[in-house]
Amino acid sequence: MSQMMNKAQGLGLALITKIAGSDVIDQLKLRKLIERSLYQGSKTGFKALSKSQKVFKPAPSAHKERLPHQNKNLFDLSLTEEQQMTRDMILGFAQDVLYPLAHESDHKAEFPKTLQDQVNELGLNYYALPESLGGVASEKNIVSNILIAEDLAQGDFSLAAAILSNFSVINALTQWGSAEIQSRYLTAFAHDATLNASFAVQEATAAFNPFKLKTQATEQNGQYTISGHKTLVLRGESAEFFLVSAQLNDQPQVFVVEKHPSIQIKAAQAMGLKATETVDLIFDQTPAQLLTDSDFSYTAFIDLGNLMWCAMAVGTCEAVKKYCIQYANERTAFGEPISHRQSVAFMIADMAIEIDAMRLLVWNAASLAEAGQPFHREAYLARLLCAEKSMQIGTNGVQILGGHGFTKEHPVERWYRDLRATAIMQSGLHA
Repeated sequence: MSQMMNKAQGLGLALITKIAGSDVIDQLKLRKLIERSLYQGSKTGFKALSKSQKVFKPAPSAHKERLPHQNKNLFDLSLTEEQQMTRDMILGFAQDVLYPLAHESDHKAEFPKTLQDQVNELGLNYYALPESLGGVASEKNIVSNILIAEDLAQGDFSLAAAILSNFSVINALTQWGSAEIQSRYLTAFAHDATLNASFAVQEATAAFNPFKLKTQATEQNGQYTISGHKTLVLRGESAEFFLVSAQLNDQPQVFVVEKHPSIQIKAAQAMGLKATETVDLIFDQTPAQLLTDSDFSYTAFIDLGNLMWCAMAVGTCEAVKKYCIQYANERTAFGEPISHRQSVAFMIADMAIEIDAMRLLVWNAASLAEAGQPFHREAYLARLLCAEKSMQIGTNGVQILGGHGFTKEHPVERWYRDLRATAIMQSGLHA
């Protein structure tokens, strides 16, 4: 019976996707009514907690949830029907919802309040939650998660990162969390669409190394506390809890830390990622819980986070390329479009080549991880290439627009600033 309910929820989400692409319901002005009805129907069995009732309580008879690896032939570039439907839905959301909000969100350096409701209606969290908790994930879907990140970033890099914060926390909890941790926090996500969480990995040190952390964790009588300084925490002000990396007995570990009076929160605006409302967190003997009791790989934790940033870089670079093609075809100089000039045409062609190379490396690493194969080398190479080429594509996008590229009239300057995060951020997300 439970499996039937879970499958029904999955079919409900698929049906929403089909309907979203229909022109008929727009003509009849029924889109909002039908989509809202179907979405609410797909969530049958869930009870939303009010904001004042956000208390993390372990579910009875907790057991550790681990999604099985996919059994597949590596390396297959073809997408399943479900993946293609999801891509169509996410791309539509990115273009219709994120892109129009991106400029003002960057200018105000804030995450739009109206966007959270739209994200909840999208039901993104249910793609990450296991079937046993009412989600649709029955096996590791790392490639699908990468596709979601890539497609969201075509709307906006910064807003995509903010949206993927909760999604990534759920992925990490499912992948690594102990039975007690999963019972306490995954159950909360399943019942409360307004719950927010984030990662605190980055530290304000030159040439930051996520394997050599200044943040320290100590244990006394089986209880953990954390002290240290984290920076560039996405949506840190609104998060109810964090996944924090810290050094424990000279080894990096990850802890779950709920909001506590001992945590100082300070705004930490950067040149990019402005809509993510990044903050600094200062921990001072803050109570913490160890994320996992076994089978944890800190290296894989970092690699899976880096792959999400790489995927967003690919999506944003795709947006840069499309915008430059349109601009070059419409902008005239000396009586002809500037796209007729070889210097411009070759620059755009190079963008397309580098984007395909970035995408292949990212997909390959994700595919290996999904199948349970070693993927550290592939993830490392993907990050190296994406960090270098995304900045080159961002620079060339500004260059193609000339003086216009230096102004906020066009989005390329925002993409240029956001893409710099690909080389800066270590983890902070999770595939």
